[in-house]
Amino acid sequence: MRRILPALLLAATLGGCKPAERKASGPPAVPVTAALVESMDVPLEVTAVGRADAYSSVAVRTRVGGEVMRVAFREGQDVRAGDLLFELDRRPYQAAMAEAEANLERDRARAREAAENLKRYAELVKKDYVTKEQFSQATANADALRATVKGDEAALETARLNAAYCTIAAPISGRTGGLLVHPGNLVKANDDRALVVINQVEPIYVTFSVPEAALADVKKRAAAGTLKVSALPNNPGAAASEGDLTFIDNAVDPTTGTINLRATFPNRERALWPGQFTNVSLVLATDSGATAAPNTAVQPGQAGSLVYVIRADDSVEARPVTVRRVFKQWSVIEKGLVPGEKVVTDGQLRLAPGVKVTVKK
Repeated sequence: MRRILPALLLAATLGGCKPAERKASGPPAVPVTAALVESMDVPLEVTAVGRADAYSSVAVRTRVGGEVMRVAFREGQDVRAGDLLFELDRRPYQAAMAEAEANLERDRARAREAAENLKRYAELVKKDYVTKEQFSQATANADALRATVKGDEAALETARLNAAYCTIAAPISGRTGGLLVHPGNLVKANDDRALVVINQVEPIYVTFSVPEAALADVKKRAAAGTLKVSALPNNPGAAASEGDLTFIDNAVDPTTGTINLRATFPNRERALWPGQFTNVSLVLATDSGATAAPNTAVQPGQAGSLVYVIRADDSVEARPVTVRRVFKQWSVIEKGLVPGEKVVTDGQLRLAPGVKVTVKK
């Protein structure tokens, strides 16, 4: 009897403490990650894949034929307009120029003689010492020799040009490509084969296409001012380059339903290279002071999108929101949130309205 009584007293004591302990402890807080709702300037942009193109590209060809005597640059070298590129053998053209000069001097002497004869015949015909036919013949001879002199002058100018064309200079500033002829090669006048190709890379174009549904908006905003374009090459660690929209094509491609656009970039750092593919962003406008929450905070609900907002007492509220659009990792909120509120970004599966949370560091 003495052993049973203490046992009953102990059981009654333990049984009376359990409800109080359960009430004091409650369910544990749910660990979550959180972020603040921010106010920021969010651009309205159109994205596409673009291709960098040389601002100007020239295939250097020769205007005269002959042997290549000298190449005055290295492959892949930067050149300026007017820099010497090639020298051809000019000796045949110098000989042709000397012959043209001799022909011109000969025919000028004949023209002077014919002019003197015409002057004498003009006096003699007045006195009937020569016939009118003889005077007409002298006039025709003087005119013909004057025309011959003009032809000789043109031939001499052509010979001088051909001799000058033996020196080939860079027509534009840019970067040279691979050398397609070497000293000792024979080239033909106006040959289809280029000697070298020069690409101007400062500035540079980026060409890209956008859906025709965006055309009206692009034209409207381009008419109001210059639109900014950024281009990001597919290189690890590459920085985006900034340029301006400078061209809208005059027709939509009916096979793809897109319109070609082109932007011009200064490219002083040469981050863009002809033929390179880039990720392009065309900024149409900017929402100033927009309310933005991380994309991971917005969850699908039965009545639309919702966000779990953390209250001051660390409990959560399931609040419906209206998302205007998405920009990168941000959702632009039309209504439902204000800047400064704290929202749950991870751990929503274990949440319900009123549940306590603890924010993981």
